[in-house]
Amino acid sequence: METPGRAPAAGNALGPLKVPVFRLLWVATILGNVGTFVRDVASAWLATDLGGGAVAVAAVQAAATLPICLLAIPAGVLSDTLDRRRLLMAVQLFLAVVTLALLGLAWRQDLGLTSLVALSFLGGAGAALMAPAWQAIVPELVGRPLLREAVALNSLALNVSRSIGPALGGLLVAVAGAVAAYGVHVLSSLAVLAALQRWRRTAPEQPLGSEPFGSALAAGLRFALASPGLRRLLGLAGLYFGLASAIWTLLPLLVRERWHGGAGLYGLLLGAVGVGAVCCALLMPRLRARLGANGLLLAAMALTGATVVGLSVAPTALLAAPLLWLLGWGWIAVLTSLSSGTQAELPDWVRGRGLALYLTVFNGALALGSLAWGAAAHGHSPATVLAWSGAALLLATGGLWRLGPLPASDADLAPAAPWPEPALAHPTAPAGPVLVQVEYRVQPAERAAFLQALAALGRSRRQGGAFRWGVAEDSAAPGTVLEWFLVPSWDEHRRQHHRRTQEDARLQSQVHRFHQGAEPPPVRHYLNLMD
Repeated sequence: METPGRAPAAGNALGPLKVPVFRLLWVATILGNVGTFVRDVASAWLATDLGGGAVAVAAVQAAATLPICLLAIPAGVLSDTLDRRRLLMAVQLFLAVVTLALLGLAWRQDLGLTSLVALSFLGGAGAALMAPAWQAIVPELVGRPLLREAVALNSLALNVSRSIGPALGGLLVAVAGAVAAYGVHVLSSLAVLAALQRWRRTAPEQPLGSEPFGSALAAGLRFALASPGLRRLLGLAGLYFGLASAIWTLLPLLVRERWHGGAGLYGLLLGAVGVGAVCCALLMPRLRARLGANGLLLAAMALTGATVVGLSVAPTALLAAPLLWLLGWGWIAVLTSLSSGTQAELPDWVRGRGLALYLTVFNGALALGSLAWGAAAHGHSPATVLAWSGAALLLATGGLWRLGPLPASDADLAPAAPWPEPALAHPTAPAGPVLVQVEYRVQPAERAAFLQALAALGRSRRQGGAFRWGVAEDSAAPGTVLEWFLVPSWDEHRRQHHRRTQEDARLQSQVHRFHQGAEPPPVRHYLNLMD
């Protein structure tokens, strides 16, 4: 099955499903996530059976999410430098093996808390290796015009799975035990592996070869540091998911201690979250059109905080169910807003690394938040700690409302024709940084407007690979302006030429309009001669 070269027109929320390969992998996403939720419900419930209360549940959840903090960024580098299809297939096979180990120990009744936490950590490591590559393939499957719709459909798939998986997991644990639940996850992993096998991916050309791991990692971090919109989105993700993580840590304890339920009730309540998320995902375009992107995010955060406070005082599971349904609305609206905003900030060449940073913040906030809220619940009632979490979310929403709107990127980040290959007189460039200089001649009356345009171009230089950038003017010839920037190596500068986007080309064109002269501004490259 080949990836189509031309996707359906944008504007149709279900348009990406007309692309066969996206439809195949979208269904596989649902199956895989259903299996993951089934496995996680079984593990969370086993943690309560094995003793330890809130601390045990928090330890299992943290073990499953903490690896993303440790491995997501390296996984993002791998997703940008290796064949993503082969990487995803290898990880799916690894996840099936890990769950087979859980199944075998549970079958023999040898699964203790230590082994449960250790295998949950390995499962989290597999998820960490898979997540950036899985999200980064979306533009390959549907093309950039359908990217927003495809991201929304992936969020819908996650929450269809959330509405099915937890309820199925709770039912399986209650009726057939954890062994059956783990078996479902093994089968779902094999189904995803089969779908990936059918995808005949055409890997993009790499004119300069595969990028070395270290330089690729550094380039991704430089891009993030030079991107104000991305940094703000990451900060918002850390704030929200850290505060909202309390519900996932404390819900099993509320089911057991306050509502006197079992695994079946726990799964059904988690299913209510998924149903609410699906309802919200179907209405997301209308909600965004009515409230705007920033209004939708703030409303969803406020809804999350209010429902968490409500859950802290809900006396019965019957009253908790509609609150969890509303929680699903708030959770998916925030998740979709932040993930689609992150995708919009990323050009293709750094997509895996940028998404890895987002996933690191997302899962790091969940892991650290789970540990913090679990520790707090060790000395206070779960309901009290849950009320603190909801109140903090409401206070954070008020503070964000005063800070102003989210970044709204409409820049065209599709690849542009690369800059001409820089000239090199020697067979090989010496090691060390490269100094690039561009000389402009500007009319004094246009100096302020030129510097403003040049500042925007400088940010794109730093995003593309420069680690220092500056502007200077000739003291003896006002209007002769020198733009300079440093790149770590000659190979890195050559890659910078190929990372050029349409937005970079637009910014460069704006700057060049101020240059006085028949020829383009002269560019010079200086190589390092001394360490």
